[in-house]
Amino acid sequence: MNSLTNKQILLGVTGGIAAYKSADLVRRLQDAGASVRVVMTTAAQEFITPLTMQALSGNPVHTALLDPAAEAGMGHIQLARWADVVLIAPASANFIARLAQGQGDDLLTTICLATAAPIAVAPAMNQGMWLNASTQANLRILLERKVQIFGPADGGQACGDVGPGRMLEPLQLIDAVAGMFQSGLLAGKKVVITAGPTREALDPVRYISNHSSGKMGYALAQAAMEAGAKTILISGPTQLAAPERIECISVTTAEEMLQASLAHVPGCDIFIAAAAVADYRAAQIAPQKIKKTLDDSLTLMLIKNPDIVATIAALKNKPYTVGFAAESENLLDYAQQKLQRKNLDLMIANNIGSEGIGFNSDDNAVTIIDAQQSQELTKRSKQQLARDLIVIMAKNLMDNQ
Repeated sequence: MNSLTNKQILLGVTGGIAAYKSADLVRRLQDAGASVRVVMTTAAQEFITPLTMQALSGNPVHTALLDPAAEAGMGHIQLARWADVVLIAPASANFIARLAQGQGDDLLTTICLATAAPIAVAPAMNQGMWLNASTQANLRILLERKVQIFGPADGGQACGDVGPGRMLEPLQLIDAVAGMFQSGLLAGKKVVITAGPTREALDPVRYISNHSSGKMGYALAQAAMEAGAKTILISGPTQLAAPERIECISVTTAEEMLQASLAHVPGCDIFIAAAAVADYRAAQIAPQKIKKTLDDSLTLMLIKNPDIVATIAALKNKPYTVGFAAESENLLDYAQQKLQRKNLDLMIANNIGSEGIGFNSDDNAVTIIDAQQSQELTKRSKQQLARDLIVIMAKNLMDNQ
């Protein structure tokens, strides 16, 4: 079975007898490694209870559009940003029609309107309803909008009819969802990514570092792997587990990260410098713990660390080189200057002063800058943002070849 490790799946359940399969689907998604949150329509609750889905998912089930417990009552926005994929299973004929019309009159439809994540529907209905011209027209609209349609299967139905309209089985849906993360855009390419902070020792106990969690770099590595690239992740110290099917190289200092980058850049197609590298290190590392003195101050001599992304970008046969700019002011000006000064192909800039994004957050919002233009990507999960960025990088790489 395909892996969904670390994927965040929002499962929408609509009204229909196939809703009983959704209970098994939740457990199967979790067995595949996914985190699952469930949204149920009013009709769905006539077939299976929210308590059942809560017990299986381990998370509260969401049913109300305006949730007083959510921040500012905007639960649909929070869920829309959380999801890596929105899967509606079962998707009734009524829900498919409302989704095609762009309605937003309940929690599930508003999530579909608000999310930047891909959407998939698993139709489940009577064979006559499936074959109806209106349903088929609605499906064509969804396909034009890049909504994926999983199924339906043929067979006997609860009403006694035989024909198309049965919801796919849970294991079939898991394989289909896993396939959504495997684009093949970077098949045959090599991608090297730096992530996390560096630590620059002052003495055997203390060091200089920063608040980087590594989440953005790790998400980019996962997205590059899913796009088919041979992916190498060079990581400073983090609390994150090494992603599966990715070569992960652990380093501590900026100098170690530079040497690892130079060692692996030959044959590299895309180099992504997502690490928050310490700008300075101690001129001399004290061999013993620095003791507190009677003075009120302590003077440290610092020297500049190597600029890893600029070093890679200066190579004779440099890869497509991507830098990150985390700024607290004058974001676009500083990012544009870095792009030009360091000879980069793409700069990804984010404002670390904005609440709820950047360091240690699960979400981010960035501005992408190249020599021709800039583009904003609004707040979304770092996993989804990483996939969106990899799509852009893959297209740019293709255009430059």
